Amino acid sequence: MRIKTAVIPLAAAISMLALGGASAQKAIPRQNAAAPAATPATPPPPPAVPAKPACANPNALGVSRVVAIDTTGGPGFGFEHFKQLDFLRDKEVVLTFDDGPWPVNTPAVIKALDDQCTKAIFFPIGKHATWHPEILKAVAAHGHTIGSHTWSHANLNSKKLTDDQRKAEIEKGISAVKWALGEAPAPFIRFPALQHPPSMVAYMGERNIAIWSCDADSFDFKAHNPKKIIDTVMGKLDKLGKGIILMHDFQKHTAEALPELLKRLKDGGYKVVQVKAKTKLQSIAQYDEEVVKGLKQPVINSRPVSSVVETISE
Repeated sequence: MRIKTAVIPLAAAISMLALGGASAQKAIPRQNAAAPAATPATPPPPPAVPAKPACANPNALGVSRVVAIDTTGGPGFGFEHFKQLDFLRDKEVVLTFDDGPWPVNTPAVIKALDDQCTKAIFFPIGKHATWHPEILKAVAAHGHTIGSHTWSHANLNSKKLTDDQRKAEIEKGISAVKWALGEAPAPFIRFPALQHPPSMVAYMGERNIAIWSCDADSFDFKAHNPKKIIDTVMGKLDKLGKGIILMHDFQKHTAEALPELLKRLKDGGYKVVQVKAKTKLQSIAQYDEEVVKGLKQPVINSRPVSSVVETISE
């Protein structure tokens, strides 16, 4: 059962109690796809398929307006935890996706968004970004905003972690996304499970990184079918009238639910706001180096195959 928090201005972030709202998944479930055995030292080139130049769907959900966020001081968004800044008008939504990039599911989410000519914010896990950089590049190529979601999805409220370890989780995640994209991500972050340690909220203020909570959590990681996700999101929006929607491109049922969910949003009179950042996020060199050093390097051998493998029986 989630506990609603009171209004917490960012200036008082250091003194606020650690928030205990359980929202995003507490642990990343296993899926059939596994990390590749070897990750190249440099990310592969962008996908051959470019983003669509124009909307081919005359009845698409589309994008009603585009906003640019000034992340100076680390503003927080999403009434689940941050009530100071409300930039959405009635019937407006922001689509957000966590925990990717992931084979099959993330490409399906991209396609559903493309089919409705709309945009979202993606918060990838650093490890996943290094495993599947080509998928994250596709997200960027299709015009979506990309933030970060820490290196390994660790709960930063854990008492087992020091503040230095929490900072490393955050910064290494940022560096991993930068490595995968080949450019800096937006200065946007969503904390795993929406757990915001006061010290890290203050640190985001120092780093000028905006923190994203949500208004309508899909709880898609708990859903056993796409219909449940659609009903949960639409039910919450119909009560709230607007909001930041939290979903996961990591989840199979979310990818399956998205085409119908977007149609329901359109039919319900909801409009999508595309969110961008005014500036790119500067990563820290120490963590850039750690990400590269930690990659599993392929075996490099310049010898021709004939000198390595010889047929001795046929």
